Amino acid sequence: MSARNIARFWEWGRKIICVGRNYADHAIELKNAIPSEPVLFLKPPSAYVREGSPILLPFYTSSLHHEVELGVVIGKGGTAIPQSSAMEHVAGYVLCLDMTARDVQDECKSKGLPWTLAKAFNTSCPISDFIPKEKIPDPGSINLWLKVNDIVKQNGSTSQMIFSIPYLINYISEIISLEEGDLILTGTPKGVSSVQEQDELQAGIDGIVTMTFKVDRKS
Repeated sequence: MSARNIARFWEWGRKIICVGRNYADHAIELKNAIPSEPVLFLKPPSAYVREGSPILLPFYTSSLHHEVELGVVIGKGGTAIPQSSAMEHVAGYVLCLDMTARDVQDECKSKGLPWTLAKAFNTSCPISDFIPKEKIPDPGSINLWLKVNDIVKQNGSTSQMIFSIPYLINYISEIISLEEGDLILTGTPKGVSSVQEQDELQAGIDGIVTMTFKVDRKS
Protein backbone atom coordinates (compact mmCIF):
# COMPACT_ATOMS: atom_id res chain seq x y z
CA MET A 1 0.00 0.00 0.00
CA SER A 2 1.15 3.51 -0.73
CA ALA A 3 1.83 5.71 2.27
CA ARG A 4 0.12 8.57 0.45
CA ASN A 5 -3.57 9.22 1.08
CA ILE A 6 -5.44 8.78 -2.21
CA ALA A 7 -8.43 10.64 -0.73
CA ARG A 8 -6.21 13.75 -0.77
CA PHE A 9 -4.72 13.09 -4.20
CA TRP A 10 -4.85 16.79 -5.13
CA GLU A 11 -2.06 17.48 -2.63
CA TRP A 12 0.48 15.23 -4.36
CA GLY A 13 -0.90 13.97 -7.69
CA ARG A 14 1.31 15.03 -10.59
CA LYS A 15 -1.05 15.72 -13.48
CA ILE A 16 -4.58 16.41 -14.67
CA ILE A 17 -5.42 14.98 -18.09
CA CYS A 18 -8.56 16.41 -19.66
CA VAL A 19 -10.70 15.06 -22.47
CA GLY A 20 -12.39 17.62 -24.72
CA ARG A 21 -15.54 17.13 -26.78
CA ASN A 22 -16.46 13.78 -25.20
CA TYR A 23 -20.21 14.54 -25.32
CA ALA A 24 -21.61 15.00 -28.82
CA ASP A 25 -24.15 17.65 -27.76
CA HIS A 26 -21.39 19.78 -26.23
CA ALA A 27 -19.23 19.50 -29.35
CA ILE A 28 -22.20 20.61 -31.44
CA GLU A 29 -23.09 23.57 -29.17
CA LEU A 30 -19.55 24.94 -29.65
CA LYS A 31 -19.71 24.23 -33.41
CA ASN A 32 -16.97 21.60 -33.22
CA ALA A 33 -16.85 18.36 -35.18
CA ILE A 34 -17.62 15.19 -33.19
CA PRO A 35 -14.17 13.63 -32.66
CA SER A 36 -13.15 10.22 -33.98
CA GLU A 37 -10.50 9.94 -31.26
CA PRO A 38 -10.17 11.67 -27.88
CA VAL A 39 -9.06 15.30 -27.74
CA LEU A 40 -6.56 15.68 -24.87
CA PHE A 41 -5.14 18.66 -22.99
CA LEU A 42 -3.47 19.12 -19.60
CA LYS A 43 -3.92 21.19 -16.47
CA PRO A 44 -1.18 21.55 -13.82
CA PRO A 45 -1.86 20.53 -10.20
CA SER A 46 -1.84 24.26 -9.32
CA ALA A 47 -5.25 24.40 -11.07
CA TYR A 48 -6.91 22.55 -8.16
CA VAL A 49 -9.22 24.51 -5.88
CA ARG A 50 -11.35 23.14 -3.05
CA GLU A 51 -14.64 24.25 -1.53
CA GLY A 52 -14.19 27.26 0.72
CA SER A 53 -11.83 28.96 -1.74
CA PRO A 54 -13.10 30.95 -4.74
CA ILE A 55 -12.74 30.42 -8.47
CA LEU A 56 -10.64 33.40 -9.56
CA LEU A 57 -11.46 35.14 -12.83
CA PRO A 58 -8.31 35.43 -14.96
CA PHE A 59 -7.58 39.08 -15.73
CA TYR A 60 -7.33 38.34 -19.48
CA THR A 61 -10.79 36.87 -20.10
CA SER A 62 -14.26 38.35 -20.38
CA SER A 63 -15.95 34.98 -20.98
CA LEU A 64 -15.23 32.43 -18.23
CA HIS A 65 -17.31 29.28 -18.80
CA HIS A 66 -18.21 26.41 -16.47
CA GLU A 67 -17.96 22.77 -17.58
CA VAL A 68 -19.12 20.12 -15.08
CA GLU A 69 -17.33 16.78 -15.39
CA LEU A 70 -16.77 13.40 -13.76
CA GLY A 71 -13.15 13.06 -12.68
CA VAL A 72 -11.45 9.65 -12.49
CA VAL A 73 -8.74 9.28 -9.84
CA ILE A 74 -5.98 6.82 -10.72
CA GLY A 75 -5.00 4.49 -7.90
CA LYS A 76 -2.52 2.26 -9.75
CA GLY A 77 -0.24 3.55 -12.46
CA GLY A 78 0.59 1.94 -15.77
CA THR A 79 1.50 2.29 -19.43
CA ALA A 80 -0.62 0.89 -22.30
CA ILE A 81 -3.25 -0.33 -19.81
CA PRO A 82 -5.69 -2.72 -21.56
CA GLN A 83 -9.35 -1.72 -21.60
CA SER A 84 -10.22 -5.09 -20.06
CA SER A 85 -8.34 -4.29 -16.83
CA ALA A 86 -8.55 -0.48 -16.91
CA MET A 87 -11.04 -0.17 -14.05
CA GLU A 88 -8.59 -1.99 -11.74
CA HIS A 89 -6.44 1.16 -12.00
CA VAL A 90 -9.25 3.44 -10.73
CA ALA A 91 -9.25 4.37 -7.03
CA GLY A 92 -12.33 6.56 -7.12
CA TYR A 93 -13.91 9.69 -8.52
CA VAL A 94 -14.46 13.39 -7.96
CA LEU A 95 -16.90 15.91 -9.33
CA CYS A 96 -14.91 18.55 -11.23
CA LEU A 97 -15.37 21.82 -13.03
CA ASP A 98 -13.20 22.53 -16.05
CA MET A 99 -13.25 26.33 -15.94
CA THR A 100 -12.49 27.68 -19.40
CA ALA A 101 -11.63 31.15 -20.69
CA ARG A 102 -13.80 30.65 -23.77
CA ASP A 103 -12.85 33.85 -25.60
CA VAL A 104 -9.16 32.97 -25.16
CA GLN A 105 -9.79 29.37 -26.28
CA ASP A 106 -11.61 30.59 -29.41
CA GLU A 107 -8.68 32.86 -30.24
CA CYS A 108 -6.17 30.04 -29.66
CA LYS A 109 -8.20 27.72 -31.88
CA SER A 110 -8.40 30.28 -34.68
CA LYS A 111 -4.61 30.71 -34.59
CA GLY A 112 -3.87 27.00 -34.21
CA LEU A 113 -2.28 27.62 -30.80
CA PRO A 114 -2.42 25.45 -27.63
CA TRP A 115 -5.23 26.02 -25.13
CA THR A 116 -3.01 26.50 -22.07
CA LEU A 117 -4.08 30.08 -21.27
CA ALA A 118 -7.74 29.09 -21.63
CA LYS A 119 -7.63 25.95 -19.50
CA ALA A 120 -4.64 25.78 -17.12
CA PHE A 121 -4.83 28.93 -14.97
CA ASN A 122 -4.91 28.89 -11.16
CA THR A 123 -8.31 27.68 -9.80
CA SER A 124 -9.37 26.29 -13.21
CA CYS A 125 -10.07 22.85 -11.68
CA PRO A 126 -12.52 23.00 -8.74
CA ILE A 127 -13.07 19.53 -7.24
CA SER A 128 -15.34 17.86 -4.72
CA ASP A 129 -14.37 15.50 -1.93
CA PHE A 130 -12.97 12.15 -3.07
CA ILE A 131 -15.64 9.54 -3.87
CA PRO A 132 -14.53 5.92 -3.24
CA LYS A 133 -14.94 3.64 -6.25
CA GLU A 134 -17.59 1.48 -4.59
CA LYS A 135 -19.92 4.50 -4.21
CA ILE A 136 -20.25 4.68 -8.03
CA PRO A 137 -20.56 1.08 -9.26
CA ASP A 138 -21.43 2.21 -12.81
CA PRO A 139 -19.60 5.46 -13.67
CA GLY A 140 -20.93 5.19 -17.22
CA SER A 141 -24.47 5.88 -16.03
CA ILE A 142 -24.58 8.74 -13.52
CA ASN A 143 -26.23 12.15 -13.74
CA LEU A 144 -24.18 15.37 -13.53
CA TRP A 145 -25.73 18.79 -13.04
CA LEU A 146 -24.65 22.39 -12.51
CA LYS A 147 -26.54 25.50 -11.43
CA VAL A 148 -25.47 29.14 -11.62
CA ASN A 149 -27.22 31.29 -8.99
CA ASP A 150 -29.74 28.45 -8.51
CA ILE A 151 -30.62 28.23 -12.24
CA VAL A 152 -29.91 24.85 -13.86
CA LYS A 153 -27.45 25.22 -16.74
CA GLN A 154 -26.09 21.69 -17.25
CA ASN A 155 -27.82 18.37 -16.67
CA GLY A 156 -26.55 15.26 -18.43
CA SER A 157 -25.67 11.61 -18.02
CA THR A 158 -22.24 10.03 -18.41
CA SER A 159 -24.04 7.49 -20.62
CA GLN A 160 -23.79 10.21 -23.30
CA MET A 161 -19.96 10.06 -23.34
CA ILE A 162 -18.50 9.22 -26.75
CA PHE A 163 -15.43 7.46 -25.27
CA SER A 164 -15.88 5.30 -22.17
CA ILE A 165 -13.66 5.45 -19.09
CA PRO A 166 -11.85 2.15 -19.92
CA TYR A 167 -11.28 3.38 -23.48
CA LEU A 168 -9.87 6.69 -22.20
CA ILE A 169 -7.54 4.99 -19.70
CA ASN A 170 -6.20 2.74 -22.46
CA TYR A 171 -5.87 5.57 -24.99
CA ILE A 172 -4.19 8.03 -22.61
CA SER A 173 -1.80 5.48 -21.07
CA GLU A 174 -0.55 4.47 -24.53
CA ILE A 175 0.74 8.05 -24.90
CA ILE A 176 1.20 9.36 -21.34
CA SER A 177 1.94 6.87 -18.56
CA LEU A 178 -0.61 7.15 -15.78
CA GLU A 179 0.56 7.44 -12.17
CA GLU A 180 -1.11 7.04 -8.81
CA GLY A 181 -2.85 10.31 -7.93
CA ASP A 182 -3.41 11.43 -11.52
CA LEU A 183 -6.85 12.78 -12.43
CA ILE A 184 -8.67 12.29 -15.73
CA LEU A 185 -11.46 14.76 -16.55
CA THR A 186 -13.88 12.92 -18.83
CA GLY A 187 -15.67 15.76 -20.64
CA THR A 188 -18.79 17.87 -20.13
CA PRO A 189 -22.42 17.65 -21.28
CA LYS A 190 -24.08 20.55 -23.11
CA GLY A 191 -25.21 23.75 -21.41
CA VAL A 192 -21.92 25.56 -20.78
CA SER A 193 -22.29 29.30 -20.17
CA SER A 194 -20.42 32.35 -18.96
CA VAL A 195 -20.09 33.25 -15.27
CA GLN A 196 -19.43 36.61 -13.61
CA GLU A 197 -17.79 37.87 -10.45
CA GLN A 198 -19.89 36.96 -7.35
CA ASP A 199 -21.84 34.21 -9.18
CA GLU A 200 -22.43 31.05 -7.14
CA LEU A 201 -21.87 27.71 -8.86
CA GLN A 202 -23.43 24.59 -7.38
CA ALA A 203 -22.78 21.20 -8.97
CA GLY A 204 -23.64 17.63 -8.13
CA ILE A 205 -23.79 13.96 -8.99
CA ASP A 206 -27.30 12.74 -8.22
CA GLY A 207 -27.39 10.93 -4.88
CA ILE A 208 -23.60 11.08 -4.38
CA VAL A 209 -22.10 14.55 -3.88
CA THR A 210 -22.69 18.29 -4.22
CA MET A 211 -20.27 21.21 -4.11
CA THR A 212 -20.51 25.01 -4.17
CA PHE A 213 -18.02 27.63 -5.39
CA LYS A 214 -18.12 31.41 -5.59
CA VAL A 215 -16.55 33.29 -8.51
CA ASP A 216 -14.26 36.15 -7.46
CA ARG A 217 -11.72 38.50 -8.96
CA LYS A 218 -8.12 38.37 -7.83
CA SER A 219 -7.56 41.24 -5.41
